[in-house]
Order: sequence, then C-alpha cells, then structure tokens
Amino acid sequence: RMDQALLLVLNELPAPGLNLAARSGSCHQCLYQLLAFIPPSNESLRKPGTASVMVDTQHPLTLLLNSSVGDRNLCKIQYHFGEFGNYSLVVKTLSTSTQSVSCDLIINEGPINSYLPILFAFLVYMGILAILIAGRLLMKIDPVRNWVYKKLNPRATDRMINSELGSPNTTDSINCDPAPQSWSTGSRQRLRSLDTFRGLSLVIMVFVNYGGGKYWFFKHESWNGKLHFPSALFSRFVFIMGTSIALALGSMLRWGSSKWKVLRKILWRSFVLILLGIIVVNPNYCLGPLSWDNLRIPGVLQRLGFTYLVVAALELLFTRADSGTWEGRFPALQDILPYWPQWIFILVLETIWLCLTFLLPVPDCPRGYLGPGGIGDFGKYPNCTGGAAGYIDRLLLGEKHMYQHPSSGVTYQSTMPYDPEGILGTINSIVMAFLGLQAGKITLFYKDQPKQIMSRFVIWGLVTGIISAILTKCSKEEGFIPINKNLWSVSYVTTMSCFAFILLLLIYYLVDVKKWWSGAPFLYPGMNSILVYIGHQVFANYFPFKWKMQDSQSHAEHLTQNLTATTLWVIISYILYRRRIFWKI
Repeated sequence: RMDQALLLVLNELPAPGLNLAARSGSCHQCLYQLLAFIPPSNESLRKPGTASVMVDTQHPLTLLLNSSVGDRNLCKIQYHFGEFGNYSLVVKTLSTSTQSVSCDLIINEGPINSYLPILFAFLVYMGILAILIAGRLLMKIDPVRNWVYKKLNPRATDRMINSELGSPNTTDSINCDPAPQSWSTGSRQRLRSLDTFRGLSLVIMVFVNYGGGKYWFFKHESWNGKLHFPSALFSRFVFIMGTSIALALGSMLRWGSSKWKVLRKILWRSFVLILLGIIVVNPNYCLGPLSWDNLRIPGVLQRLGFTYLVVAALELLFTRADSGTWEGRFPALQDILPYWPQWIFILVLETIWLCLTFLLPVPDCPRGYLGPGGIGDFGKYPNCTGGAAGYIDRLLLGEKHMYQHPSSGVTYQSTMPYDPEGILGTINSIVMAFLGLQAGKITLFYKDQPKQIMSRFVIWGLVTGIISAILTKCSKEEGFIPINKNLWSVSYVTTMSCFAFILLLLIYYLVDVKKWWSGAPFLYPGMNSILVYIGHQVFANYFPFKWKMQDSQSHAEHLTQNLTATTLWVIISYILYRRRIFWKI
C-alpha cells in the first residue's frame, strides 16, 4: 500500500526464535511495537525461519531484534524504507564461540520515486502560468489587442486586459470576507493583499482537506514539532480575520453606523458561523440524518465564529471612528498605547490558559502534561491525550461530541478522543486573531505610509519569533512549551504569527505597494472564502470533486483528483467574481 514497504526477515539462528519490533522516528519517547515473531531455522533442512511484515515508509524506523526467550537484544537497525520497496533482513551467526550475530539489510527491489507526480504537477501549473503571462504580453501589442477588441465585447475585454481586479460595490458590512476597503479619498478600494493572503491560505487548505495527494507532509503533525503545510493554514485564516476586523469596524463607524448596530451584526455573524459549522460542515449526512447522540460540537467554523465574536466585540469597545494621529507622548506607538485595556484583557486570557494547562489537576495524569498519550512517554499515560485541554473537553462536551480520530491516533496509537478545535485552544485562537488585529491597526494608523507599515510588520515578526525561540528553546520536544497545533500552544501562536506577519509583508509589498502582482488567482477565493470553505466541505464526495479511482494506492491519481477539485473551486470563485456574486454573512 501507499507509504509501505515489504520486509522479509530470514532467521538463520537456532531456537528459540526472534521478536521483531519497530519504533517510528516521528514518535517521541515511544514504546517499541511488536511487528512479528520469526521462527528459528530448521537445521535439518537448513532452511531459515521467515516472516514478512509491512513497514512504514513515511519516517525513518528503528528496528529491534531480540530473542523471544530472555529478551536479549541482538541488533538494532535505523533505516528509512522507500515506498513499495522490497527488502530482506538476514539474521545469522558470525561466530559460534562469541555468539555474535549479524543483521544485514538487503534491497531486493528498489522503491519507487513517489514524488515525481508532484514535480509533474508543478511543471503543468508553471506551463499554464507561462501561457497566461505570454498572452498578457501579447495583449500589449496594438494589432493583437485591436483584433481581440473586434472579436470580443470591448468593455469586458478592457477589464480583462487591464486586470484591475477591482472590488465589488461593497455595502457597510462587518463581515470579513471580502475584506474591508482601504482609505483612499478618491475611491473606496480594497487592500487586495488581504484577499490574496486569505485566498492563498484557503486554496492550500482546500487541497489539504481533499487529501493532499495522500502525501504524509500534507497531513497534520502527529503531535509536537515540525510545521507541515496544514499546521499553518487555519492559523493564517484566524490571523487575517483579525486584520479584517480592524479595518471593517473603523470603516463602518466612519460611515455613521452606531456601535449598537455594529454589535448586532457581530452577534448575528458569529451565530451563523457557529450554526453552519455544527449542522452543515461537521455532520456526515451520507451516514444518516443529523443526530445529537454523536454530533461533534467543536469545529473550524465554530472556532472562527467564537473567536470573531470576542475579538470584534473587544475592538468595538475601544475603537474610534476617526483614525487620525494619536496626540500622546509616544506617537510611534499610536497603534498600541491607546488600546492598553485590550492588551490587559489578552494577557489575562493567556494567563488563564497557562494556569489551566499547567495547574489543573487531571485524573490519573501528571499535572501540566502536554503529551499525546497512547504509547508516547513510554506508555506511562495512555489515557492522558492533550492533558488539561482534552480533559476539559471530555468533561464539558462529552466524548461523543468530540473529534474521534485525532492525528495522534496513528503514530502514538492513542485511543482517547481529542478535539483540536476544543475549548481551551480557543483562548489562544483569540490571541492569534488579536495579533492579526494589530496588523490591521498598523495598516489603519499608517495609511499611505507603506514603509512604516512594512517596518512594523518586520518588527512584529521579529518579536513573535523571538518569543517562540525562547518558549521552544529552538527544539522540537525540549522547550518550555513545544509548538503544538493540536493544543494551539502559545508557542504555536507566536510562531504562526511570526510567519503570518512576514507573509503578509511580502504579499502587501508585491500586490499593494509595487503592484507587480494582481493577487490572481488567490484573490478570487479570498473574496468568497466562506462560500468556498463550506462548499468544498459539503460537495467533497460528489463528482466532479471526487470520482472512483482505478488505483487507490497511487499518489499520482490522488494528487490529480485533489488538484482538480481545488482548481475547480478557484475557477468557481473566479466566475462568481466576474458576476459580482459574493456570499456575505
């Protein structure tokens, strides 16, 4: 199967036989897991004992061979097997006097290069991009442009050629997609970098949710550590939502909306997001009608809705209708000092998270436990997945109303349900959105000053990056608070915020400052993000987004299907953009 190789073990040793165990390199402080018993050799027939096992190819493995009696370790091998490879492990005696044993790993059939489909897909998309760029350059030639004018509608063609990608005629709305306008006195233009940032994160999220070609690096990390693509996507969505809140609230208040009217819109939008998450996105209606018995309560839209409610209400309480220069002692901090009560509130929230995480007593678990449970930590705490975060969810929500298949289940073999969008982690998603809110305030207070905006993005990126380095000690497992997407640890928030500030800086420079990039094609799904997200979830199992494969164990087929489905949603969002159709909540 995908991500597996065949290992044939040949035992030339006499009785009593061998035990073969393995431990994945991605499994921190894990117990060895028994793979097979290898019978002893048949000396009369001079035939070795054999056993065949499937081994994982996603991460390096440590193989341990020991005697089935006495538990004597004979050899330990570290090796990264290749997908669909065929291997033999020959165990034999080197010297009968010293009883020394050799374990030789032989490659019978080499593995395949499972990454070639990614290279091919990259070349295809680069070819499409090259064709589009060439077409754009051709349209700058007068005879070609005039010929196109004659064949197509001149007005529509002019819009296509210029690729202005202008915003629709927005109404005063508190919704965060599309993002609010910037502050040109001549026209109400959008900051296209915000839509591009959101759309880029959303497109990758759709691709990953559809399967990511079944590649392991497009899956969530089992627990602590490396930041795969999926680990950063939701956090960026939360970050840019906070940025949009700052711009939208200021815009609405400047256009005369009362705070009570804005608050009603905040409450309504939060309610709708949470409701959509519970009754539309979470249930699998292919398995039957909606039932409360096993309905998952937390979820992506639920967390977005609640985070939006808290951060938007907090900003509404302290925002000002005018964004003029602050007349204080430190004008360089005009986007921070006037809002000191907000910072106190966020610090109190973070203190609550720290106290609950490290001080709350959890039955049968060590206080402050942050591990995955299962076979992790040498199997000492098998039912402690997530520590206080998992305990609070099980206590308040009930096990049946949580996510039943956490990412720790495969590598760490944890059996307890754990919800990555649970209650305790929502505190830090609020902190993440608040840091995004700070990015919005920077663009608001330093409008028409791109150098000031970019320099502050760099400063905030450095600050959050330094905090992450201190919390993690620049290590995967040995820090004070490891980076963990399942827990939404504070180090995860600061690390993702660091990346978000730098990425937003880059996109802002390319799209809004230099205008070297229009933001396409990510701009289009970014302006219809709620529709694309809900749509890709609801229609995930329907043609043309999914079809029956000829070889379900082929990365190439999965990658083709997932890229096709993702591209279709980009095309749909482009068509909706051209028709000026935007779904607002």
